[in-house]
Amino acid sequence: MRSYEAFYRRSIDEPEAFWAEQARLIDWQQPPATILDRSRLPFTTWFGGGTTNLSHNAIDRHLPHRRDEPAVIAVSTETGTERTYTYGELHREVQQMASMLRSLGVGRGDRVLIYMPMIAPAVFAMLACARLGAIHSVVFGGFASASLASRIDDAQPAVIVSADAGSRGGKVLAYKPLLDEAIRLAAHKPAAVLLADRGLAPMALVEGRDHRMDRLAPAHADAEVPCEWMDAADVSYTLYTSGTTGRPKGVQRDVGGYAVALAASMRHIFQASPGETYFCTSDIGWVVGHCYIVYGPLIAGMATLVYEGLPTQGLDGQPDGAIWWRLVEKYKVNVMFSAPTAVRVLKKQDPALLRKHDVSSLRALFLAGEPLDEPTARWISEGLGVPIIDNYWQTESGWPILTVAHGVEQQPTRLGSPGVPMYGFKVKLVHESTGADLTTPGEKGVVVIESPTPPGFMQTVWRDDQRFLDTYWHSIPGVEVYSTFDWGVRDADGYFYILGRTDDVINVAGHRLGTREIEEAISAHPAVAEVAVVGVADALKGQVAVAFVVPRAGVGDEAAALKLEGEVMKTVADGLGALARPARVHSVAALPKTRSGKLLRRALQAVCERRDPGDLTTIDDPGSLQAIQRLIG
Repeated sequence: MRSYEAFYRRSIDEPEAFWAEQARLIDWQQPPATILDRSRLPFTTWFGGGTTNLSHNAIDRHLPHRRDEPAVIAVSTETGTERTYTYGELHREVQQMASMLRSLGVGRGDRVLIYMPMIAPAVFAMLACARLGAIHSVVFGGFASASLASRIDDAQPAVIVSADAGSRGGKVLAYKPLLDEAIRLAAHKPAAVLLADRGLAPMALVEGRDHRMDRLAPAHADAEVPCEWMDAADVSYTLYTSGTTGRPKGVQRDVGGYAVALAASMRHIFQASPGETYFCTSDIGWVVGHCYIVYGPLIAGMATLVYEGLPTQGLDGQPDGAIWWRLVEKYKVNVMFSAPTAVRVLKKQDPALLRKHDVSSLRALFLAGEPLDEPTARWISEGLGVPIIDNYWQTESGWPILTVAHGVEQQPTRLGSPGVPMYGFKVKLVHESTGADLTTPGEKGVVVIESPTPPGFMQTVWRDDQRFLDTYWHSIPGVEVYSTFDWGVRDADGYFYILGRTDDVINVAGHRLGTREIEEAISAHPAVAEVAVVGVADALKGQVAVAFVVPRAGVGDEAAALKLEGEVMKTVADGLGALARPARVHSVAALPKTRSGKLLRRALQAVCERRDPGDLTTIDDPGSLQAIQRLIG
């Protein structure tokens, strides 16, 4: 086994040689002539002169050896359906989809907006766009019309691909009326809309614009659509960052660098091998879904499990807190990727459910999307008996910034830490006001990345280079570094600990406190399943901390809530000091969050301050916030 330190140092000191080796993990139609172009830093160009295609690397190159092996396993506990597509069948489905899109006028460089639930045709649509050289922009299914309209205007798609409806917890959400209203609101009008009819909701078609897949498909069933060979620096997709306010901010990603980054991560980070099965519980509307539901596993020659449903809902629609482990057993899942929030949901179930099914095929469970607290990590690790590997990254980075690369060296994980910088990422801590490097262990600073950024990192903000520079590279005085907008500390061995957003700092009577630090303290209380802490305006102290906790035993009566509040306050005071003690601790049944698992702290803060919580189109369960609004009064 190689030394990770030497592996990492080579990626930083000799990036051209290092990434030239990684580039051999994918197929090139024309090998790159220049590995790294630094002439316009912080804009970085990788693999100049090379031509490749994401769809080819995800499908075509595997056909000689894996045509009859599983590629996409589509499972929906919402409709009680399961279907496995082999690589040969995936090849046929994607060519058919590409041919349909081509017949609607889609070609190289055109944008296609995808607004779909977690079903196989959504994956086919993404891969079909890549095959044609079109730029896909996936918008999370169920987004409200106004937010969808703003993304239509920014992406200016030639075609929109959607469906009649999605379903969540047995509740059908009709997409078509939302889409029709979004198109009405948008200044840009797509030439065509391609629709999957699942039979879940009525779907009125606009004549001349709307086309049903099942009616178009027969004419394209045997179509052969060759891959469009793309320059490495061409745009593969744009993805709008979660929580964007005002004008949407589209993260723009390339083709060649992205393919290489994913291929390398599957080997070095996830230890994946062709023929194995990968199960990522995210959604294609988020970056994790792009990378580790669709492209990464398929580039690696694996089967990818595409899941529609809740983590506590069985295929028969009845409650089943072991559904994920049932699927791990049935499909012999080797690598799994989820979010801490999902694990906290399972934490409220009977622990025996973790041992109900044979999960011996599973080598590791990766978690990302938000900081992983120690109690949750310990609970799931002991329950499953497999390594729990935290990792930290962003929509912008495209793949993990901090984790451990067990494919290089079996480094130990540390509870509470996502890990160490991954190869290619020059990560450091700086002072938020001066930009000075912070090198003392335990010293708190802003987590930043120096240029050149590695392959797979965002190229720029779609159609707005200046916004890319101003937002990400010019926010720290005195230095030009990429800001993650997260606080962090580093220990003596180089492990990073993420403390929360730089804009989630509470200023209590002149003392700066991170909400993440308070949440970590509260999570240690054995009666707490989930927690969110926000800073709320206070006339006396400027701000105070307010905590919302989901009790493991459920919300009891007022006496139980007051008892838990007192205990939690004591836990925080004992751990962090009286200054960090929340002003209030509210017991709630659920926390408002996006479907990807991110807590909507801004909405909680607005409710506490009796302000309008704003655009909540990403919220998974609106009732959770409404209940909190009633509680606050």
